[in-house]
Amino acid sequence: MAGHSSAAVAHAGNNPFLRAVAAVSTLAGWCSALMIVIAVAITCQMIFVRFVLNGSTIWQTEAVIYLVIAATLVGLPYVQRLRGHVNVDLFPLWLSPRPRWVLACITLSTSIVIVAIMLFYGFEYWHFAWARGWTSDTVWGVRLWIPYLSIPVGFGLLLLQLVADLAAVILGVDKPFGLEDA
Repeated sequence: MAGHSSAAVAHAGNNPFLRAVAAVSTLAGWCSALMIVIAVAITCQMIFVRFVLNGSTIWQTEAVIYLVIAATLVGLPYVQRLRGHVNVDLFPLWLSPRPRWVLACITLSTSIVIVAIMLFYGFEYWHFAWARGWTSDTVWGVRLWIPYLSIPVGFGLLLLQLVADLAAVILGVDKPFGLEDA
């Protein structure tokens, strides 16, 4: 977070809920970064085993795929907290402060509903894999509930961050879209 200006980060103020969600989102970002580093290390190990030792790899490719997908999902709340998602703020810039506030509330509420639906179906999918004992069709045969757990965790944390963003706008702790009033 050292490279980001305070305007680029969602504000939490002194609100304990907003600060707790910010801490959880930051922790998720660190976990996501760690998963990427582990995936890179496994890739390097796989290349060494294949091309230097002329051996075969069994689990490495599958582990790297699952780690990168999990890193993407678990990193969602951190990116939301840093306002790192692609956005177009031309329309909010044209609006005066009150309509901008209304638009922010509508877009955050819509995002919350969509992510909640994704969370529901992601949890259902994870639960099917866990309850039915699904495993991958590879030699490694990983129990699929383990990598699939990143779906409800990632969307659950993103939902929490979106709720915190909406609360910050409603409570006046943060400006809509992070834009100062003109």
